[in-house]
Amino acid sequence: MSTVAIIGSGMGGLVAGNLLAQKGHKVTIFESHVVPGGYTSGFWRKGFYFESGTLSFESSRLVFQVMNDIGVFDRIPFTRQYGRWIFAELDCEVYSFADLKKALLEAFPSEKENLMRYNAEVDSMCRAMLSLRKPSNVFQAISFPFKLAKVMRGFKKYRNTTVPEFTAMFFDMDSKPYRFLKNMAYPDMAASILGAAVLSFFEDYWTVKTGMQSWADVLAENFKDLGGELRLRSKIDRIITKDGTAVGVSSKGKDFDADYVISASDYKKTFLELLDDKKLVPQELREKIEKAPVSESFCTVYLGLNLPQEKMKEYLKIPHVFYSDDKTDADIYDSEDEHYFEKAWVMLYSPSLMNVKLAPEGKSSLMIQTMAPYKWMDNWGGGDREAYRRLKEKAKKALIGQTSAVIPDLSKYIEFDEAATPLTYERYTHNTDGASSAWSWNPHKRFYEKFMRTHIKTPVRNLYIGSCWANQIGGIPGAISAARKCVEEIK
Repeated sequence: MSTVAIIGSGMGGLVAGNLLAQKGHKVTIFESHVVPGGYTSGFWRKGFYFESGTLSFESSRLVFQVMNDIGVFDRIPFTRQYGRWIFAELDCEVYSFADLKKALLEAFPSEKENLMRYNAEVDSMCRAMLSLRKPSNVFQAISFPFKLAKVMRGFKKYRNTTVPEFTAMFFDMDSKPYRFLKNMAYPDMAASILGAAVLSFFEDYWTVKTGMQSWADVLAENFKDLGGELRLRSKIDRIITKDGTAVGVSSKGKDFDADYVISASDYKKTFLELLDDKKLVPQELREKIEKAPVSESFCTVYLGLNLPQEKMKEYLKIPHVFYSDDKTDADIYDSEDEHYFEKAWVMLYSPSLMNVKLAPEGKSSLMIQTMAPYKWMDNWGGGDREAYRRLKEKAKKALIGQTSAVIPDLSKYIEFDEAATPLTYERYTHNTDGASSAWSWNPHKRFYEKFMRTHIKTPVRNLYIGSCWANQIGGIPGAISAARKCVEEIK
């Protein structure tokens, strides 16, 4: 059996650790934070629970299968996550894509013809994706190659098209349906994956009723029960190599030998900062890594409210709400717009509406979240701590102000508040610029040529990428896929 060092205890690190420990390998996970989980972690403040980053996940068949393989599925209370959308004349709870299509037609009847054309094209993308489900009989197996060819034709058709560009094919750019639909994804997401995104978000979106941290905790405890070692507060100083092969890691000044190293963490920092011999990365690849853009980060406000659950439910109706007043359109690429957070879409999530035990009795919790421009206002103050504090407070007040349109007089209920910026997320997850989902989702800015493939191998022998960074668009399923592939490579 082999000795394996894993950098990071996010979903990729925890899954790889469990699967390797099951096979009898000697595995140590090194985590710089005080708790496991990475972006799939959470925290408590004054009796209120909040998610640190990730709220939900998709690709449940993959996720649930791996949890079954590890033997922890029954210990994690997975539950479906749905959304309510508030925009201009639109206000609807959405439990399927059909619900959203119906609501859009009712809200914008003058756009019926354009909406029907748009819906027909997206529906065809969805049908193509559904056809790729695992064949259940010989006839489906025979037809599978033809279905795959059809999907690939559709993928190539929009391979270099962004969602805003795709949406503009059906609507005027100053129309309300355009402004709504272009924002239903990461900024400039590839339109080629729109069908998969729609199916994921509206038909296969899940969360954990007891909070994401409980999921990470179950995996961490199971890993330790299998004989694995989880070292918290143990940031990696460097990855040790010898003759072009990874042979261990150094943490807190101490070296740890390993036959294999899995970096279940940021790709850029793995090779630009942690690798002891930078010459192992070819210059061309190194420059590509340095220049490759990452996915957008978030700014999040955490509120503990002296507001009964009944009133919170009256205002939000369901735990997950997307809101925009449609008065102005924020430009996420304008890092110098000091009023950005007064205009941006906001996502509201109440953990206590999902589970009343996640807040004190008679009270409720609320997260207000929006994507943030890269390095907003000179990277949040240019290193000046007082400037950073002022900008953070400005963003927080703006997001609370926006949310007051959904929860009137919100400020008067606040008894606890805290905020996280991209700098916060980078500090705790070590993701470059606080990236929320690995590399950029823009098809014109891809790092991997094979957009949907999982890439775990690196220029260094026995060093693998076992996190969401092994995929162009990351996410929990991406991290789990990478972890499984790493396990397959280790003998």
